[in-house]
Amino acid sequence: MRHPVLLPLIGLLLVPLLPGTAAAQAEPPPERIINLLVYGDDPCPQSKGDEIVVCARKPESERYRIPKKLREKPEVAGGPGWGSQVATMEQVQRQTLPNSCNAIGSNGFTGCTAQMLQQWFAERRMQESAGEP
Repeated sequence: MRHPVLLPLIGLLLVPLLPGTAAAQAEPPPERIINLLVYGDDPCPQSKGDEIVVCARKPESERYRIPKKLREKPEVAGGPGWGSQVATMEQVQRQTLPNSCNAIGSNGFTGCTAQMLQQWFAERRMQESAGEP
């Protein structure tokens, strides 16, 4: 039962705080700052009143080009793909395995004939396609 009596008293205490928020809004707005790009020998516009004009000068050849940030291609996220990483690892390991046509590892010489045949077939296909891969 005491709570209904306290609410009007708290409301009366808060009333003097209301005009303080209106006084904070009466301040003048901050000065206006304009950033511009000018090309070639174009003049930078003059400021008026309390505004500030900042000009960056670019060469005339850049006037009608797409902005440099939009010209750049985004970087590929994640690096090389999983499949190419596996193929690289298999190719590196193949040098020491049998049928690899390599002097390193056991039975490395056994793949020389297969490699020569693959090369011969690739050259043959190249001749038949008139030099087009």
